Amino acid sequence: MITFSATTVLVLALIAAVVVAIGIWAYSTANRLDRLHVRSDQSWQALDAALARRAVVARSVAMAIADPVADPALADQGKVLALLADRAERVARADRETVENQLSGALSTIDIEKLRPQMVAELADAEARVLIARRFHNDAVRDTLALRTRRSVRILHLGGTAPLPTYFEITERANPAASTGLTVDTTRTTARIVLFDEQDRTLLMRGNDPKTPDISFWFTVGGGVDPGESLRDAAVRELYEETGHKADPDSLRGPIWRRVAVFPFDGDLIRSEELFFALRVPGYEPQATNLTTIERRSITGSKWCTVDDIVQLDRSGETVYPYNLDQLLPEAAAAASGVAHPEVRSIR
Repeated sequence: MITFSATTVLVLALIAAVVVAIGIWAYSTANRLDRLHVRSDQSWQALDAALARRAVVARSVAMAIADPVADPALADQGKVLALLADRAERVARADRETVENQLSGALSTIDIEKLRPQMVAELADAEARVLIARRFHNDAVRDTLALRTRRSVRILHLGGTAPLPTYFEITERANPAASTGLTVDTTRTTARIVLFDEQDRTLLMRGNDPKTPDISFWFTVGGGVDPGESLRDAAVRELYEETGHKADPDSLRGPIWRRVAVFPFDGDLIRSEELFFALRVPGYEPQATNLTTIERRSITGSKWCTVDDIVQLDRSGETVYPYNLDQLLPEAAAAASGVAHPEVRSIR
């Protein structure tokens, strides 16, 4: 009969515990990698759809300027644009980035003053969708590669045989397709969250322009994206700073909406591109943790609001942003609950 000393038993127990811990870590890491690969695949599909839509709009622009009698030079631009749009739709994935950048360059040379306003709006929307989709695809690729390339993950082959995802870089238009006609002091990208509690109430912040402190308005949680920061990271950072709630960036649903707003604030004219996520959390009492100086001057309160509350705020003269939020909330609530997967769309 074999007997073991207490020391041997302890050593064996420690070894078993280590093996179990490694197994649990490996299992959870493999599952996380799988989710990240799915996310990067889905983000590529969304980017591919956005690029395809831009190619269709580019072909429409080419047809609109194809009259050689009216303007021969513009007609030549139209021919090049149509050719590149066709190539972008048919090119293989390996050469897609090069051709799409050539199409971007061709679009940026078109004088939008020669286009109908409706076509300018369609082009602006198509280009914005491409940039949004590209941003989220590259975020997904970055997160996947960060985990996939860790030494421990590579040694244990937790990534399996799935190919490594790749970034997609595309040139942004230097001159915007939809000009405001105004001299803008600041242009920024903003990440916002439509936050719900268990009762389907939405958290709104109350604030004012420091230059006009007597005029109040209400808005969703969020703020500007810092250089090098992803939209999701910016959204959860702003959520914590403004309300004290810590959220996982992966728990955000969306983006569901895109809003471009031009407004005066603290003496400057700001053009803000706002991307909205949806999130459902247990109700809590908001408590700011790290407001900037300007936020301390401009944010005056917060409130969990029902749809009726929002309607009453509007009627009382305290504007709620985005506009028609009471009508938009069911869509956001469905996204926050995981019931729907809406594509990002433009709102006011």
